[in-house]
Amino acid sequence: MEFKHTSVLLQETIGQLEIKKDGIYMDGTLGGGGHAFEVAKRLDGGRLVGFDQDGEAVEAARRRLASFDDKVTVIQSNYCNAVNILKEMGIGGVDGILLDLGVSSYQLDALERGFSYKYDTALDMRMDRGQAFSAKDIVNGYSEAELFRVIRDYGEEKFAKNIAKHIVAARKGKPVETTGELNEIIRGAIPAKMRQTGGHPSKRTFQALRIACNRELEVLQESLGEFIAFLNPGGRLCIITFHSLEDRIVKRAFREKENPCVCPPDFPACVCGRKAEGRVITRKPILPGEEELAENKRSKSAKLRVFEKMAGGG
Repeated sequence: MEFKHTSVLLQETIGQLEIKKDGIYMDGTLGGGGHAFEVAKRLDGGRLVGFDQDGEAVEAARRRLASFDDKVTVIQSNYCNAVNILKEMGIGGVDGILLDLGVSSYQLDALERGFSYKYDTALDMRMDRGQAFSAKDIVNGYSEAELFRVIRDYGEEKFAKNIAKHIVAARKGKPVETTGELNEIIRGAIPAKMRQTGGHPSKRTFQALRIACNRELEVLQESLGEFIAFLNPGGRLCIITFHSLEDRIVKRAFREKENPCVCPPDFPACVCGRKAEGRVITRKPILPGEEELAENKRSKSAKLRVFEKMAGGG
């Protein structure tokens, strides 16, 4: 199966990166290389380093970016390792960083990856297939309390308690091994009346398991400060999120980097010494236009937020 992925908010992101032809750029989530292709096209004397933890995405990106071989480097790794890798390559800072978070269309549609509730296949959901830990380990190994926390916090599922209870009861007989088995368990845990509205009953639980399996929110939270610090003066960090959990983390981090002072509001002057590292460019997130929404349903929940490093350093 060919790695297919439609880049969301493509022109908006490229515009916000304000690409300098001799600049150094980093794409932390290459996917099929759509955003990276547009960045590379605009470089002359510049460089792009792209990362993805999914081996199949890396192969697809290498093929797509082959014509830019002299100015593009593709690396298989989680973006949380990117700054260290770039430093090892002798790069001390970058002019722009791009993250397009979430699951690619390819990952959702590839049966054997186990990301989608639409197909009955092995429970997996690993973005890096070299990783031992999968969604199956969460479903069969976590306690009822841990399952409840994951489904409630990462899926924002109001029936999380009942779903966790039903999973634990079901696995007493035999391990839960497929997405189809999990679908049936979730179905049984949600009242029939509630299953009529709000989309597929498994949607939120599958999202929660995927996030937990790949440590998506922790990795994002741990990387944002490091990325902003690694930007060259005037450099920009562009992040596309697909659900409220990611968006809240990005929004909060950007706001804190713009206004880090923790002094009480009645203090006449700042004494905490915390200095702003830059400014938030997007007071409200940039959303897909009508044309993109009509062409790509997946773009519906996408939000782009942009932070600019202070021109004088910081």
